[in-house]
Amino acid sequence: MSSQTTTVADGTPEPPGPRNSEITGARKGLRGHPWLTLVTVALGVTMVALDGTIVAIANPAIQKDLGASLADVQWITNGYLLALAVALITAGKLGDRFGHRQTFLIGVVGFAAASGAIGLGGSVSLVIFFRVLQGIFGALLMPAALGLLRATFPAEKLNAAIGIWGAVIGASTAAGPIVGGLLVEHVNWESVFFINIPVGVIALVLGVVLLVDHRAEKAPRSFDVPGIVLLSVAMFCLIWALIKAPEWSWGDEKTLLFLGGSIVAFLLFGFWETKAKEPLLPLSMFRSVPLTAGTVLMVLMAFGFMGGLFFVTFYLQNVHGMSPVDSGLRLLPLTAMMIVASPLAGSLITKVGPRIPLVGAMVVAAVAMFGLSTLDAESGTAITSLWFGLLGLGLAPVMVGATEVIVGNAPLEHAGVAGGLQQAAMQVGGSLGTAVLGAVMASRVDSSLPEKWADSQLPPLKGEQAEQLKGLAEVGMAPPAPKGTPAQIAEAMTKAVHDSFISGMGLAFTCAGIVAVVAAGVAVFTKRGSNDAGPSVHV
Repeated sequence: MSSQTTTVADGTPEPPGPRNSEITGARKGLRGHPWLTLVTVALGVTMVALDGTIVAIANPAIQKDLGASLADVQWITNGYLLALAVALITAGKLGDRFGHRQTFLIGVVGFAAASGAIGLGGSVSLVIFFRVLQGIFGALLMPAALGLLRATFPAEKLNAAIGIWGAVIGASTAAGPIVGGLLVEHVNWESVFFINIPVGVIALVLGVVLLVDHRAEKAPRSFDVPGIVLLSVAMFCLIWALIKAPEWSWGDEKTLLFLGGSIVAFLLFGFWETKAKEPLLPLSMFRSVPLTAGTVLMVLMAFGFMGGLFFVTFYLQNVHGMSPVDSGLRLLPLTAMMIVASPLAGSLITKVGPRIPLVGAMVVAAVAMFGLSTLDAESGTAITSLWFGLLGLGLAPVMVGATEVIVGNAPLEHAGVAGGLQQAAMQVGGSLGTAVLGAVMASRVDSSLPEKWADSQLPPLKGEQAEQLKGLAEVGMAPPAPKGTPAQIAEAMTKAVHDSFISGMGLAFTCAGIVAVVAAGVAVFTKRGSNDAGPSVHV
């Protein structure tokens, strides 16, 4: 195990290990207490988790109120993911250089302010713009939170801390659909963004009062500007290609151009990092097989989870005709199971290591994905609750365990970069899942809709009408029947659209299940972090 040295706010070196009898002035009392640090950073990250589920519930309302297309709705999600993915590792390095406390507080303030701006926007373009700003500030906040935990908790307590951190995220995720549904239904969709403001204010006040800055003795003193530029270009080209591929098609020259540009930029970045004096992302980190496996596992987990969840809200609201509140309640087994399973997973991983829990969790997640692929328009509460609950049970250990594997196997001086890497893996996986599963979904809808429309003995549609119908079918929305249309014909139109949507969603979840099986194989290569965590104070 490697030995690390950290410094506290006044710059005084502090060796690792318990020092309850030798606490410096900056660490006395509540300030710098590990468990209070956990509460503070969890509150900040809660904004990000709450925002994700609230936006998922609000998407249909935003689409209707602003006249947004499916592509616009995807941009509300993907613009945020794009900004996060591009900025996360650089933001982690900023935390390593200037201190995780400072970057965390800036992220909290910026995220809350951007949330308020979204609510005051009034157009799709402004919503997307401020969602991008949210992503940038979220990129500052997320790795800084993990960096603070990594530096504060000793190795034997880090799993427990991350487990509780995951449970808090699960709780906010659980609250999102319910609170978001109530706000959308009884106030408006703008209010779902305003809710981040009071959460941000509380996190800011606690952060100023309670957090102590930790910096490793070997923390970087300069910036790898060429590395930042090359990695940003590579990530942008990759995520942009994934976002635009459904519109351009995967074989289009523009898609191939951006994918090729991403590969070239990644290769140049890798070459430069071997030459840079203080590289942005030390490639030596990837000599750790567990860290590499944890990163790949996070990508694959996010692929299935975020990609599949994008369609679930449309299934519940447009196919089942549920209100936002009811759809949030239907998702409750997923998020409630994450609340329960996250701290239990942290405790289990502490006792037996991450390998067995992570392999088992991904198998459970795969079963849930395959189960979700069997849903239809008549599926009731019992069956959907079963599959959502199993999915939450499978996801929680991966969120906790893969995070600890990545952050715990990285040297302390690269804790911020490791936190950024963990979050970047999740965002890349989410973007990849949304793009690939979206393309799978759209392809199946486009091929099955004409057949199901004809089977219902409905008159064929051509040109613009056919394209509009496909757009509605991709979100499971029944087309408005012309005035005077017999009820039997209107029902046949609705059934054809819903059956096409469900066929596409089923294929998408089947693909997600296959990815989860592959992820279970990757989890075999994970193991507990071998580096000491930070100073243990008040633990």
